Amino acid sequence: MRQWLEDIEARHGLDKLTLKSRQLVLISSAILLVLVIYRSFLVQGDEFNWRPVVAFVLPLVLFLPSIIGRRARGHAWLAFVSLLYFTQGVMLASVPGQSFRGISEAIVSLALFAGCMGYARFRSRQLRQK
Repeated sequence: MRQWLEDIEARHGLDKLTLKSRQLVLISSAILLVLVIYRSFLVQGDEFNWRPVVAFVLPLVLFLPSIIGRRARGHAWLAFVSLLYFTQGVMLASVPGQSFRGISEAIVSLALFAGCMGYARFRSRQLRQK
């Protein structure tokens, strides 16, 4: 695996890989945020309560300074948090009538995981070279 990643780095360059993984993180975190907010509003029904919305959105929002500041360590931690959303998506996919939302949440959270781990690796290697 390590050799494979080093071959990809040599072939494409760290700058390009860092940029692509950052774009994947930005897009997938925005989509995941929209999915979580949308699902929270659908579940509530007539009486709206902000607490469940905040509970699902807050972990993503807490990592915004790390994403904006381009910190590799923050992206690594966000990758672990994205696995919670993956688990939630898989559980939601098993509920009748919620499978599309659950599968889409699981796929987007996996994309966020891959982007965050890629960015953390490529950005830290990029900073070591400078």
